[in-house]
Amino acid sequence: MAEVLVYVDHVDGAVRKPTLELLTLARRIGEPVAVALGSGAENTAAALAEHGAVKVLTADAPEFAEYLVVPKVDALQAAYEAVSPAAVLVPSSAEGKEIAARLAVRIGSGIITDAVDLEAGDEGPVATQSAFAASFTTKSRITKGTPVITVKPNSAAVEAAPAAGTVEALSVSFSEKATGTKVVSRTPRESTGRPELTEAAIVVSGGRGVNGAENFAIIEALADSLGAAVGASRAAVDAGWYPHTNQVGQTGKSVSPQLYIASGISGAIQHRAGMQTSKTIVAINKDAEAPIFDLVDYGVVGDLFEVVPQLTEEVKTRKG
Repeated sequence: MAEVLVYVDHVDGAVRKPTLELLTLARRIGEPVAVALGSGAENTAAALAEHGAVKVLTADAPEFAEYLVVPKVDALQAAYEAVSPAAVLVPSSAEGKEIAARLAVRIGSGIITDAVDLEAGDEGPVATQSAFAASFTTKSRITKGTPVITVKPNSAAVEAAPAAGTVEALSVSFSEKATGTKVVSRTPRESTGRPELTEAAIVVSGGRGVNGAENFAIIEALADSLGAAVGASRAAVDAGWYPHTNQVGQTGKSVSPQLYIASGISGAIQHRAGMQTSKTIVAINKDAEAPIFDLVDYGVVGDLFEVVPQLTEEVKTRKG
C-alpha cells in the first residue's frame, strides 16, 4: 500500500488525540508514516505505533521552538521528499492549517482544509467537508499533486491498530526563511482542568441569555459534572463575560463534539458555523422561536437559570 504522511501534534512527547484520529483515517487510504518534530519527538513512537504508524520520522532542533512555523514546514517537506506519500494529513489547528497551506504551495499541490471524514477513492482520497457555515456537506478530492488535507478534531473515533512504528531520524535542512520570525517569549496558559475546547467530547456553551460573567458559574458547573469543555457565543465574549479563547463560532473556534449543549444561545449563523457538525445538539432557551431549535436533536424551552442547575444535579445524582 502507498504511504500516508501524518503530522504529529504532541506536547513533549505526549501525543494529542487529533493525531490518533488522523492515524485511524490514514489507514483507510494507505500505511501511516508519522512525522514527529521538536522536544520529546522520539517519545511519541509507542503511542503512534499502537495506533497504526508503520514508521515514525523524528527530528529535533532549536529552530522548532525558537521560531514560528517555517522550520516545521521545512521538516514536513523533507519527510514528503523522503517518502513520496499518497497524501499528507495534518490536524486542523490554526498552526496545522498554516503548515499544511505552506507545504501545499511548496510542492505544487491542492489542499483541503477542515475535513470531517476521509475515504479512499479511485482517483485519490475523498474528503467530506461542511461548507457555507455547515449548511451543506460536500465531498472533494485533490486533482493536482499530492493531496494535503487538514482534518477537524473529533472527526473519527480513535482505533488501536498495532504496527511496527519503526523510528527513523529525519534529516532536515532549514531554509533561509526559517529564522524570519522569532519567538521572544511564552506565557503558559492557566489550566482549568477541563478538556481542550476543540478536542472535547462534550462541550457546554453559554450565550447572551447567561446575562453576565458571574452567571457563567452555572455553565461551568454543568460542564464539570459532565467532564466537558466550556464554550461561549460571540455575544457573551464581546460583552466580556468569558475569554475569547473559549468562543465557538465562525470568528472563534470550530468544534465537533459528541455532545454540544447550548444554553441561552439564539443560534445565529455565526455561532452555528462553529458547532453544527456536533454529533448530538441540545439547546436550552426560553424563546421557543430561537433559530437554534432548527438544528437541535433535543430542545428545552425554559429558563436556563432553572433548567441548567436541575440538569447538573441530575447528572451528579446519576453518577452517584
